[in-house]
Amino acid sequence: MRTDRDGDDEPSRNLSSQRSRRSFLATSGLLATGALAGCTSILGSNEGESSELTVEDFRGSSPLVEQRGAPGGTSIEDLPDLSGELTMYLGGGESGLYLELIDLLEQIYPDFSVEHQRESASNLANRIAEENRAGSTPADVFMAVDAGALGAVANEGAAVSLPAETLDLVGGNFQDSEGRWIGFAGRARAVSYNTNELSEGDVPTSVQAFPGTEAFRDSFGWAPSYSAFQSFVTAMRVIQGDDTAREWLNSMQDLGVTTYNNEFVVSNSAADGEVAAGFANHYYAIRVQSDRSDAPVDLAFTEGDAGALVNASGAQILDGTENQDLAETFIRHVLSAEAQEFFATQTFAYPMIDDVEPVGGLPSINELNPPDIDLTELSDLGGTVDMLRDVGIL
Repeated sequence: MRTDRDGDDEPSRNLSSQRSRRSFLATSGLLATGALAGCTSILGSNEGESSELTVEDFRGSSPLVEQRGAPGGTSIEDLPDLSGELTMYLGGGESGLYLELIDLLEQIYPDFSVEHQRESASNLANRIAEENRAGSTPADVFMAVDAGALGAVANEGAAVSLPAETLDLVGGNFQDSEGRWIGFAGRARAVSYNTNELSEGDVPTSVQAFPGTEAFRDSFGWAPSYSAFQSFVTAMRVIQGDDTAREWLNSMQDLGVTTYNNEFVVSNSAADGEVAAGFANHYYAIRVQSDRSDAPVDLAFTEGDAGALVNASGAQILDGTENQDLAETFIRHVLSAEAQEFFATQTFAYPMIDDVEPVGGLPSINELNPPDIDLTELSDLGGTVDMLRDVGIL
């Protein structure tokens, strides 16, 4: 299990056909979407030197995806070859996964290579801003787990607009209004809860109701040092203002919330009955089920508020690059059918193109009810960290 990625491991069970939109993990079974597409070859065209890979090389190995059909969308085979070297900043714990995808692309295209630096998304965003003010950054592409970091770079004027044909592949909620970043994988905020202690109806549909929910008293978990949690609080600040966010944080502390160091542990603790429920990105409960198919954990979602935020991992091309054409082609590959299948089945994130479905019976993004918010507005993570420190959470 890869539990250190700010969000990525492996899963196991799926959804009953009668489940509601708010709650979707169910008893064991597999999502059958058609015959496995294991014979599709993906070839670069570097005069016969390229490696031959199939869609299975991009797909996860969990039982949840064993009968998954071929992904839709544009195949890598139909895209221009990648040739040349990119310098890339990779931001966040999930960036180890990005390297796995990049390695597959380098196998397909022997004339393509990536030099990379990994660090937290916020630190790299700050570095890019400083480098841009000093003249230009040495990096060509910034890939980050959090739209707020991408938005901070865009707001600094340190990123260029992407081609319209690339932007058209992804919904408008998951790209910058000026096309300076685009999402390639989505993650929904959710509540992991123990099904032996709670039912779906016990989880409020409004995050503001959580402090007054007695079933959560001294039995609710969160991971405030985690970037996904901080983005959620930033969204609350954007939607409802700093005073409301501060009051909510204090009220949750009064409830007796338990602090963990990451959201995979939050979901495991809910499954173990250590807490009745906790905040976590949607894929963590699936990963708990990957380890323990009989774990009593399920997911519920709030509606229309910060607790229902759907954030995005994304990419942008940095201003001053001398490799803009290659960078554009690379990002187009990240939105290919195979790469989107990679994110859907290896990380259980939401694919960003309509023709690739999420795994395990997850409701589609359109079936969720996220808040109406420009993800670029999540760039003020520093203000959120200051607030968390001020109220004694960090």
